[in-house]
Amino acid sequence: MQIGNQMKKYRDQFHLSQEQLAEKIYVSRQTISNWETNKSYPDIHSLVLLSQIFNVSIDQLVKGDLEMMKYQIKKEEINKFNKDGAIYGVLLIVSVLSLVPLWAYLQVVGIFVWILIYGVAIYYALQLEKQKKKYDIHTYKEILAFTEGQTLDEIQKNQEIGKRHYQTFLLVVGVGVASFFITYMIACLLQI
Repeated sequence: MQIGNQMKKYRDQFHLSQEQLAEKIYVSRQTISNWETNKSYPDIHSLVLLSQIFNVSIDQLVKGDLEMMKYQIKKEEINKFNKDGAIYGVLLIVSVLSLVPLWAYLQVVGIFVWILIYGVAIYYALQLEKQKKKYDIHTYKEILAFTEGQTLDEIQKNQEIGKRHYQTFLLVVGVGVASFFITYMIACLLQI
C-alpha cells in the first residue's frame, strides 16, 4: 500500500512530527506510525482530515493504493480466466476421449458418468463466455492479450472486431460438426 509513503512524504513537506500530525487529526502517535508503516489503514474520516491538512485531494493521497488495487483485481480476473480455461480444456478432452471407454466398460452407467463430465465442461464453458462478454474479448488475439494482462491498441482492436463475424461463422460450423460426430458415436454405441 502506498498511503503510508504518501503520508510520510506530505508530513515531511509540512515539517510535522508524528505527534503533531496525530494531534491535528485526533489520533495517537502510534496510529500515525502504523499508517506510515502500512500496519493499518486510516478510516474515511481520518483520510478527509489528512487531505485537508496536506491540502491535497483524497484521490492524490491514496492514488497509489487505487492503482495497486486495480492491478490486483485485474490480476485476479486474469488468473480466474486462465484457471477456468484450463479446467474447461481438460474436461473437454476427457469428455471426448472417455465416451467410448465408458460405454464399453460401464454401459448405461458409463453414459451417465460421461453426461456428468460433459455437463461440468459446459458449466466452465459458460463461465468463460461470461468473462469474455464482461471484458469484450472474442477473438484469439484479444483472448491471448487478456491472459497476458495486456490490451490491444485501437487499430488492433478494430481489426479484431472485423474478424469476429468470420470467427462466429466458423464456430457455428465447428459446433455443428462436433455435434454430428458425437451423435453418430452415441448412435453407433447404442447399436452395439
